[in-house]
Amino acid sequence: MNIFVINSGSSSIKYQLFKMPSTSPVCVGLVERIGLDDAVITHKIYNGNEEQVHTFTLAIPNHEIGLNEVNALLTNTQFGVIQNTDDITVVGHRIVHGGEQFSKTTVITPEIKQELVKTFQLAPLHNPPGYGGIEVAEKIFTNATQVAVFDTAFHQTMPAYAYRFALPESYYTNNHIRKYGFHGTSHKYVSAKAIEYLGKAESKIISIHLGNGCSITAVKNGQAVDTSMGFGPLSGLIMGTRTGDLDPTVVFYLVNTLGYTIEQVSNLLNKQSGMLGLTGYSDMRDITKAINSGDANAQLAYDMYAYAIKKYIGSYAATLNGIDAIVFTAGVGENDALIRSLICKDMGYLGIELDTEANATRKPGLREINTPHSKVKILIVPTNEELEIANECYALLK
Repeated sequence: MNIFVINSGSSSIKYQLFKMPSTSPVCVGLVERIGLDDAVITHKIYNGNEEQVHTFTLAIPNHEIGLNEVNALLTNTQFGVIQNTDDITVVGHRIVHGGEQFSKTTVITPEIKQELVKTFQLAPLHNPPGYGGIEVAEKIFTNATQVAVFDTAFHQTMPAYAYRFALPESYYTNNHIRKYGFHGTSHKYVSAKAIEYLGKAESKIISIHLGNGCSITAVKNGQAVDTSMGFGPLSGLIMGTRTGDLDPTVVFYLVNTLGYTIEQVSNLLNKQSGMLGLTGYSDMRDITKAINSGDANAQLAYDMYAYAIKKYIGSYAATLNGIDAIVFTAGVGENDALIRSLICKDMGYLGIELDTEANATRKPGLREINTPHSKVKILIVPTNEELEIANECYALLK
């Protein structure tokens, strides 16, 4: 089964092609800077252990043209990986927000598309590009089954006392205001890998996804029971440009006293805050360099970032009544030894003991970085959202 996975952003398209049941990609690519004259396509082809990389700079005014360019690469006579678009059996789409109506992977029909449009108000920055990816893919891969995989679906197992807000009932029943959670595709993938590694189905795992966006999820026996992001992706941990948890009174003060518009508040909290607001940098590698050169603001930001995560670990340890493993994943979680050390420092009461040498050693794949005596496993598990989407599609249609 040839499964082509599309992850459409507002100005980008990530893609991978799998020949399932093989979990090794045939090709991987990224279209960046859509809408500009100097857009870039990076297209990687795998043949055994050999990797070929092709990079192109060209004008790509919209997603449809971008996906057509990708299709031209897939079918290229020199380095193509399929004969024509009919070779694609399934197209899997990452959709960020499924609301309450989508709790599992779903074949896309005209009726489903009508329901997807209703989710735009829940994720106005993310769901419209995802929906656009579906419409373009339907035109290009005309014989393929189109499938939606939802980032919020994994969190649908949360109990009502975890996902409800303390607002009047009507706001939930009429307006569906509740916690939804995000990064579910990543949390599902890495927690499943951790359960497999531990060799125990009955498990208590805390999954920590740290990238430009950050979230933490409590997973009991393979099911999400709580997560840090809420109605939207702003709450929870401190992120690259987002505040994370914030006293709502600050919003009232910005509007009523400082004269901010709601749009200005949204821009401040989503795009100008987090590590960027604290340090001037959103990339953790730049912040680490600043720390090494003695920047006190950068050190404070790192301490705040780690402190927020430590608080959630403690909270979820109580929720789960214990921890078997904590899992670090995504760009920062997998690669930033300093932040892992700050998070795990002084966590002995919970049985979390970091092996500093193992933490500082870079190795590929899943690995332990805890001491032999640690009661809790500390794991680094590389995430692969595109593979998880392919797995979901394959399980649904095989």
